[in-house]
Amino acid sequence: MKLRLKDYMPHLAGIGASIIFGFSFLFTKIGLQSVNNETFDLIANRFTVGALLLLVMKFTGIIKLNYKEKKVKMLFLLSLFQPVLYFIFETYGIKLTSSSEAGTMISLIPVMVTVLAAIFLNEKVPLKQAVFILISFSGVLLINLPKFEGKGSILGMCILLATVLSAAIYSILSRKLSIIFTPIECTFAMMWQGAIVFNVISIVKHLYNNSLNTYFLPWSNGTFLSSVLYLGGLSSVLAFFLLNYIYSKLRASAASSFSNITTIISIFAGVLILKESFEIYQIIGIIIILMGVWGTNYSKAAI
Repeated sequence: MKLRLKDYMPHLAGIGASIIFGFSFLFTKIGLQSVNNETFDLIANRFTVGALLLLVMKFTGIIKLNYKEKKVKMLFLLSLFQPVLYFIFETYGIKLTSSSEAGTMISLIPVMVTVLAAIFLNEKVPLKQAVFILISFSGVLLINLPKFEGKGSILGMCILLATVLSAAIYSILSRKLSIIFTPIECTFAMMWQGAIVFNVISIVKHLYNNSLNTYFLPWSNGTFLSSVLYLGGLSSVLAFFLLNYIYSKLRASAASSFSNITTIISIFAGVLILKESFEIYQIIGIIIILMGVWGTNYSKAAI
């Protein structure tokens, strides 16, 4: 059977989301410098931009939303795991561990998704596909192991495990809710719940520190503005829309495999823009990751 361009659209969407997320680490570093490393300030502004952008798109007719007679409560559950719990756990997990430990743990998401999909979605993953998922994970492991410091606390690793679990549960819910809601309806709910929760967290922290007057201060910084527009417009709205789209088209195990491509993009972003070193083990790891992602999505079992 001849394959058409639309047959490849979910895979192209997965690559696109991974590219956007890959560069988000760079823009997050830049943005944090403008808010004195106040992570929740940056996250709050990120989702505020995303939520307002989608609201404008709704009122101008660019996007269509229809929540009538649908199980809207399920969207609150979806948004609770991603972005709310995921970003909270990731923020504190990274603070308590090294970047290599965090990167290794986060790369477990496709493995966790595969396990949960088999349990809750009855997605039986062929042995061949499972092997390629593990191959992709081993590529990330190879990239991170040389930088492994072993300084992470047990608490930090447990929190990162909760991060992985949150992302995996989101993946299962997104796949399950795709028969009820469109990808843009899921994304709209995620952006607004993220904006409300993280702004409340940020404001409470400022009130506690008696620094509420600095809440809007970063917006006068052009560097911060460019960072938050990327994170809010591309890394939140577009990337999460693409994620919800691919989970509506591909099996959860196949869709989640694209997340490891983010590691590759973040390496290239660091090398090209931040002039970081590019080692031979990273090249080998990248090749292994690409082999794993290709193998996971090549078979008919991916759909």
